[in-house]
Amino acid sequence: MVLAADSVRIDPDGLARYLEARLGIRGPLTLEKFAGGQSNPTYLVTTPAQRYVLRRKPPGQLLPSAHLIEREYRVLAALAGSEVPVARVHALCEDPAVIGSAFYLMDFVPGRIFWDAALPEVEPAGRRALYEEMLRVLAHLHALDPRQVGLADYGKHERFIERQIDRWTRQYRAAEQERLEPMERLIDWLPRHLPPEEPVRLVHGDYRLDNVIFDAQAPRIRAVLDWELSTLGAPLTDLAYFCMRFHLPVEEWQGLAGLDLSALGIPDEAECVRHYCAVRGCEPPSRAVWSYYRAFGMFRLASILTGVLARSRAGNASSAAAEAAGRRAGPLAALAWQLIEQDA
Repeated sequence: MVLAADSVRIDPDGLARYLEARLGIRGPLTLEKFAGGQSNPTYLVTTPAQRYVLRRKPPGQLLPSAHLIEREYRVLAALAGSEVPVARVHALCEDPAVIGSAFYLMDFVPGRIFWDAALPEVEPAGRRALYEEMLRVLAHLHALDPRQVGLADYGKHERFIERQIDRWTRQYRAAEQERLEPMERLIDWLPRHLPPEEPVRLVHGDYRLDNVIFDAQAPRIRAVLDWELSTLGAPLTDLAYFCMRFHLPVEEWQGLAGLDLSALGIPDEAECVRHYCAVRGCEPPSRAVWSYYRAFGMFRLASILTGVLARSRAGNASSAAAEAAGRRAGPLAALAWQLIEQDA
């Protein structure tokens, strides 16, 4: 658990009054901001009886359709008791008068969070099990019928990738700080090479190593975190995003590019795809389809990082590292275009 200084303070007394009136949670309480996360500030809330986690929208003017913690709350509530482990949620407060922006409260789930994809703190014999557990949970997520968990209307059921390209292009334009030629190429290429539509399933949108909590003693996920970007869509977007680390450099991203995965005990990209498909019971994607989803994932993340950079320069980013993170958008878009050309 890594905590950091908070540049946007929350009034603990106002929050304490709300929690006691709404949930019967008694103070005194303390708040500490978690380090990491460029989007929705997240806090550890400690009371005499229990620890909780609070997720809030950042203050200030926000980009359209961004920071939708209301959707996070809804999907966490819907997945309670399913094959996909999530933290128990308690309340959603949409009144900005309480702490300055909308927020929700959930249980604090103890366990291990890993930030480095190479898993240096784990013995080689244990690394494969952690990766396979992540793929197992992702396959179970995509096996869920959204209608059976009350999420049939959680997103549209057609033209997912086409709509996503339009959405993230608009988000990018709204936050654009300078012209990035690789982004311009992707904005032109992606809508002209759309893959066949997949059956619609619930997708996480940001499924990666540091967005899950593992059990402290076993390679078992206790909770999947950060559902802000979840929607109904194409499952391969999640899988390609999870596999993006295989192409990202160690220095800037703590990625896996150039590392000896066999020596590390980590399955490579092809093995991950095969394991996921075996658990889910589906055929692996073709090379062309996989190449597309991989490029789309990098384009979308580059758009998100451009928004991080815009918030940093506007003075309302949730992390002091936002400027450096936002500047990675250009190199990431360049990598996406490089991979497209390699697979052509």
